[in-house]
Amino acid sequence: MTTNVPPLQITSAGLVIPTEAAILAGVQQDMNVAFGGNLNPSLETPQGQLATSETAIVAAANAQFVSMLSQMDPAYSTGRMQDGIGRIYFMTRLPALPTTVSVTLVGAVGTVVPANAQAVAADGSVYLNTADVTIPIGGSIAATFACAIAGPIACPAGTLNQIYRAVPGWDSITNAADGVLGQDVESRSAFETRRQQSVAANSQGMLASVLGSVLDVSGVSDAYITENNTSAPTVITGVTIAANSIYLCAQGGADVDVATAILRKKMPGCAYNGTTTVSVTDTNPLFSPNFPTYSVKFQRPTPLTIKFAISIANSASVPADAATQIQSAIISAFAGGDGGPRARIGSVLFASRYYSTVAVLGSWVQIVSIKIGTTTANLDQVVVPIDEIPATDIANIAVTLV
Repeated sequence: MTTNVPPLQITSAGLVIPTEAAILAGVQQDMNVAFGGNLNPSLETPQGQLATSETAIVAAANAQFVSMLSQMDPAYSTGRMQDGIGRIYFMTRLPALPTTVSVTLVGAVGTVVPANAQAVAADGSVYLNTADVTIPIGGSIAATFACAIAGPIACPAGTLNQIYRAVPGWDSITNAADGVLGQDVESRSAFETRRQQSVAANSQGMLASVLGSVLDVSGVSDAYITENNTSAPTVITGVTIAANSIYLCAQGGADVDVATAILRKKMPGCAYNGTTTVSVTDTNPLFSPNFPTYSVKFQRPTPLTIKFAISIANSASVPADAATQIQSAIISAFAGGDGGPRARIGSVLFASRYYSTVAVLGSWVQIVSIKIGTTTANLDQVVVPIDEIPATDIANIAVTLV
């Protein structure tokens, strides 16, 4: 059995599919032959309607095939197909992570504030203690609480200040600094960027090798690496890096896992930097039974508050909740929720990055200016130090109608 409908072709240049006009012409020829010829080709006739429907079915099937074939290219893959490509590199998509907050707990000496003890922030978000802590002599102790809901939920300084479920002997909670913003499930573009970086993890000794290895550690949401290959200390964005050493700053992941990933990929004799020190034992059978132990150093980032000042033209079409819409859009984009690059350690943040984020909210948005800064939002760009991670919240996003 033959057909006049042109087939799709897989060529060296890629997939070539026929146009819908060509498909329709082929279907009409097939129907004309099937009915003995002289069939009226008008699309208003019953046979015309059948030809149109069959054309749509064939075109839709071709489109699905094109979509499936394009998913085999890492540059275009999305969703489950992208996850499958990631498996080739032993990668899994980063899950949504909650906002984490460093807090001070006050109470009676010896009181155990257990893991999952609950506190509530001013916006009503519930936060859970990440580990058991015992209040020592002095009556206070530092702890880390994580939001019960994953995602970029802001927790400004001083807003996590209520105990949600009482624990005898635990009197109060407060956070002196902004929380570290959580993140949504890793986006398509972020996953592909990390896949490209992870390829270098198969090598040894290069900065990209170490970075790829650390980024592959469970729980690591961001990392930055650089080196000083000179014989004298050097300063980068205010951070002093020792001579002949590497510097790595990582957010998330267990200390021992991050340190092990660094040791596994860095070159012998290369010194470290950072305020976090972990003892790591090299379990390579080559050294059995006297496995050597090394002190590996790296840096944990501190939050860097990023402020925004957005001015838009006032008009009758501007909704009453314009400020809330803009603030929410900025926070989402800041964490990469719009598919664009998220704010990262050691990056340069441009105010222009957020123009499209605000403009897409509606035709009522007429942007006058967007500025950013760390103490005052009056700059076009901010250079993030290599030992800090950008953080923002609604309180730091000012919206003005002019």
